[in-house]
Amino acid sequence: MFSLVSALAMLATSLLLLRMLTFFLARNQFPPGPCPLPILGNLLQLNFQLHPEKLGQLARKHGSVFTVWLGSTPVVVLNGFQAVKDALVTHSEDFADWPVTPLFEDLFGDKGIISTSGHTWLQQRRFGLTTLRNLGMGKKVLEQRLQEEAQHLVERFRRENGKSFDPHVPIVRAAANVICALVFGHRFSRGDPFFQELMKAIDFGLAFVNTIWRRLYDVFPWLLRHLPGPHHKVFRYQEIVKGLICQEIQSHKQRVPEDAEDFISCYLAQITKRKDDPMSTFNEENLIQVIIDLFLGGTETTATTLRWALLYMIHHRDVQEKVQKELDAVVAPSEVISFEDRKRLPYTNAVLHEVQRFCSVISMGAVRNCVTATTVQGFPIHKGTIILPNLASVLYDLEHWETPWQFNPKHFLDEEGNFVINEAFLSFSAGHRVCLGEQLAKAELFLVFTNLLWEFQLQIPEGASGNERDYIFWGTLQPQPYKICASPHLGSS
Repeated sequence: MFSLVSALAMLATSLLLLRMLTFFLARNQFPPGPCPLPILGNLLQLNFQLHPEKLGQLARKHGSVFTVWLGSTPVVVLNGFQAVKDALVTHSEDFADWPVTPLFEDLFGDKGIISTSGHTWLQQRRFGLTTLRNLGMGKKVLEQRLQEEAQHLVERFRRENGKSFDPHVPIVRAAANVICALVFGHRFSRGDPFFQELMKAIDFGLAFVNTIWRRLYDVFPWLLRHLPGPHHKVFRYQEIVKGLICQEIQSHKQRVPEDAEDFISCYLAQITKRKDDPMSTFNEENLIQVIIDLFLGGTETTATTLRWALLYMIHHRDVQEKVQKELDAVVAPSEVISFEDRKRLPYTNAVLHEVQRFCSVISMGAVRNCVTATTVQGFPIHKGTIILPNLASVLYDLEHWETPWQFNPKHFLDEEGNFVINEAFLSFSAGHRVCLGEQLAKAELFLVFTNLLWEFQLQIPEGASGNERDYIFWGTLQPQPYKICASPHLGSS
């Protein structure tokens, strides 16, 4: 009996040592980085988070291209403009795929746009881009919807009568209703049960993405699937949202196609059109997931950027006054602000771009999967390797921004005050998986921001404290809760 136990112990020890040896030998195939632990890799050192500041610290020690291990999975991190550009722009096709993680595989499967690759991704993304354009992305039809939503938000601010209030919820609802109008063909009232459940699901899902539970799920999926914890709440919300979207789809099926021009109607028509195509990926399961992707990608990021924009305006009153002075000089009181006006408003346009740079909402770009063996900054990257672009490091790159750690609209102005774009402005990422709704987001940010500053003087409530650099690290970099006072801006009357 004793010899059997000893033999089993020796076998277990040998297997563990073999695994450790294999693990450490594998490290030599990747760019250098912090020394990982067996099983956990660098998760303890990273505090189970891929925090941009921590990754920036590691870059100063290990270089612009280095490897961290999330459990037994190596991830090559790219820091600074040159490294990120080399991968996402120069070798864009080499990093076009999305790596399948256990959590995303269990949540989304091979459906939609965000978490797919290859044929499914190509069909769904192309259709998404074409349909958004046809529905008005970059055209007057969509601009009218954005202007209407901006006016709803203006009215919401006006009802506060200059009193202190938190703009968080109204801004998120406005951003979500823009997607609702595109996808469903109508907006929702703030008390609508569907809308409230949708907002809860988005908030929880984005918050969960950067928790220790998400990391543990990806390292030990076989265990977490059977253990209780907050990770199960993500799946419950997923089913609730799917059920709500299914109700909208069924409602659309009862409509006359010519009477409803929205994303669901266009997608249902595409399903019918391609029903005899064996290569078609157009079906209701993909439709549901694409809708979820549009909400995940187009609600929280835009809303959070707008919240940062208002926060910067109350902390930089001189910038706010210059924006309002430019608006008053260019836009007549009887006019409606249009997206084309950005060409006549160089300072305002520069301020909005600086907001996006400085707040770096999507601080960590979407992970990519190496499709074929290639190189980045001289380092060999093997097929199947996961890369992670640290977008925050690009937006704060000392070689491309004069004062990266200061809010400075001059980053986007030449000496004559004309708007100029900086090649290191990668707020929407780059390459094959550049943000699908980039044009929509730009138009929405511009129209909402300019309408609010044209109508209101934004101030810090008396006795309020806080710092514009304080943030909460969720799936996005969010400002700490704050309140503002919105008084009438006399120049707009």
